[in-house]
Amino acid sequence: MRHQHHLDLDAYFARVGWTGERAPTWATLRSLHLAHVVTIPFENIEVLLGGVPSLEPADLEDKLVRQGRGGYCFEHNLLFAAVLESLGFGVTRLSARVRMGSDAVRPLTHILLAVDVPGEKHPYIADVGFGSGGLIEPLPLLPGVASPQGAWRYRLVREGDLWLLQTVYGGDGWFTVYAFTLERREPVDYEVANWFVATHPRSPFRNTLRVQRSGPHERAFVEDRLLTVVRCDGSREERELKDDHEVLRLLVRDFGLLLPWDTAFPEPPARPEES
Repeated sequence: MRHQHHLDLDAYFARVGWTGERAPTWATLRSLHLAHVVTIPFENIEVLLGGVPSLEPADLEDKLVRQGRGGYCFEHNLLFAAVLESLGFGVTRLSARVRMGSDAVRPLTHILLAVDVPGEKHPYIADVGFGSGGLIEPLPLLPGVASPQGAWRYRLVREGDLWLLQTVYGGDGWFTVYAFTLERREPVDYEVANWFVATHPRSPFRNTLRVQRSGPHERAFVEDRLLTVVRCDGSREERELKDDHEVLRLLVRDFGLLLPWDTAFPEPPARPEES
């Protein structure tokens, strides 16, 4: 029988550097979402090294809060959902099919949250765990309402029975990140999706190091040994990291991850030479 886990809110708030009012208000939701996104990185190191992340509440708290680590979508958003519920928000756990501009039908391998705020006429979509340009702040569950979030812009649009999360990507206009419905998902749904993402041979998280640090005006990505920094003025900087030691120094110093110094990543595949 699974025992109820009592989340240590003081430890979580200290981890994300948040000192706001502990009440289920829009201001609390917005500031806490931002604090989580800018503090706890997205990373897939456990999966890359052959593990399957535990989604048990106590394990999520231990890894992301006490161990100074990050995680991927299931870890981030399940922890965040527990925090919000502890504060009195109503939370519905949802699933999405990632598109990232593709028309391919992909499995339901992303988790996001619909959050009810007392006194508000509509829910908000919260997502602190998307690893490639996801939300900085919650987004009102209203079609066609553009939301500037720092240097980035987002909106939700309808496509039949689906909701699409879109962002402005480069100079090409609106770009669909993922598609979802408002059907409530259960813990077993995430257990299956988590196992698939962590173990399937073609999972993008099994063979490539992916770490992201997000902020309102800058995003930094590590993919294998390539560091990319995207800034609000549209500038982009890329730098090759020469070995595991340089990767580790960067992840500890600039991304704030606590990792053993003997961590060894799989050798990244050779990048094609430019002609």
